Amino acid sequence: MKKIIALLMVLAMVIAAVACTSTPATPDNTPANNEPANNEPANNNEGAATAAYKVAMVTDYGDITDESFNQATYEGCKEFCEANNVEFTYKKPSGDSTAERVSAVEAAIDEGYNVIIMPGFAFAGTVVEVAPKYPDTKFVALDVSLGDLLEAAVTAAGQQYDYNPDNWNLADFVNLSNTYCAVYQEELCGYMAGVAAVKLGYKHLGFLGGMAVPAVIRYGYGFVQGANAAAVELGIADQVTVEYVYGNQFFGDADITAYMDTWYQTKGVEVVFACGGGIYTSAVEAAKKVEGSKVIGVDVDQAAIIAGLGGEGMTVTSAMKGLAATVKATLTDVILNNNWANYAGQVANLGLVSGDDPTANFVQIPMESTQWADTFTQDDYKALVAKMFAGEITVSNAIGDMPATEITVNAYGNIKG
Repeated sequence: MKKIIALLMVLAMVIAAVACTSTPATPDNTPANNEPANNEPANNNEGAATAAYKVAMVTDYGDITDESFNQATYEGCKEFCEANNVEFTYKKPSGDSTAERVSAVEAAIDEGYNVIIMPGFAFAGTVVEVAPKYPDTKFVALDVSLGDLLEAAVTAAGQQYDYNPDNWNLADFVNLSNTYCAVYQEELCGYMAGVAAVKLGYKHLGFLGGMAVPAVIRYGYGFVQGANAAAVELGIADQVTVEYVYGNQFFGDADITAYMDTWYQTKGVEVVFACGGGIYTSAVEAAKKVEGSKVIGVDVDQAAIIAGLGGEGMTVTSAMKGLAATVKATLTDVILNNNWANYAGQVANLGLVSGDDPTANFVQIPMESTQWADTFTQDDYKALVAKMFAGEITVSNAIGDMPATEITVNAYGNIKG
């Protein structure tokens, strides 16, 4: 009898030892190479991984039906979360201020959301304020650049920011080791839009920027480079002109509309690339007064929203940032593949990732709403992207002097002081 009892005790100790050394896979102990453990399929722990995360998206100063940054980001988050059974919500701040955006972010965190998605440069101050306070939360900020973060952090420290990121070290001011920021190579989709405009037959172009901040400048200089390249290729450089101006604000008003009236009605501008928040409204208001006048959208496919203001068919194309694609790719890698370490503390500069599929890229023009013609087809666009991806076509991202061109570029500075 004693031998049986002793045998049972030994067996119990063996079972206990095995149980203590078998740890269930979680997002924190997934093998670094993402290989499935113990020859089990990689997705066996996917349910546990997704259950560990709750995603909240916070809008900037608009809502999720703005047909711009907020809507694109919301739709990307929603699509990923529904497909992968991840809990998702969104918050809209009560107003347009950093304090109100901070309140919205903190409300989401209080409710247990631990991945916060924020679209737009307006979130720089929010990131600087909230990220250090919540080290266990993962923050993803879209279109928030190092310069945006530095401006917020340096100003919060009571110093004067000189708008030259090379002169500053962000880590001296704030710990953003739990934050991933994605910015975009705007010059590339600006270039695509410039090529499209000229190849679709427009010779008198306009660029209406919001404020002369780096992202807007890259859009504009890319547009000029693309228009020049297409004109040179077609042998019509002496016939193509770009009027170039900044509104010095990110919204349209009566003064800017009147300025655009002179472009369309007096100068004979055919299409304006309106680039910078709501400033496109002034270009649209002026364009609809002159039959056949066109607009080029920015950031997202703006064809529908421009049609609502100015009529169907007004939008030639849009120079787009892939916000939804960014969200889905990032959440897939962070939540499903447990690769947050590849993103934490990074500011990524996103551009082309495919020479075969333009829709997979983080910068592009829309396949559906671009006004394709025999002179510039979808196949022509795909060939253009393939050459850009292969490095056969290069686009400068410099934001100093206006690019040298063979076409005529008339730069006017700012409309408003």
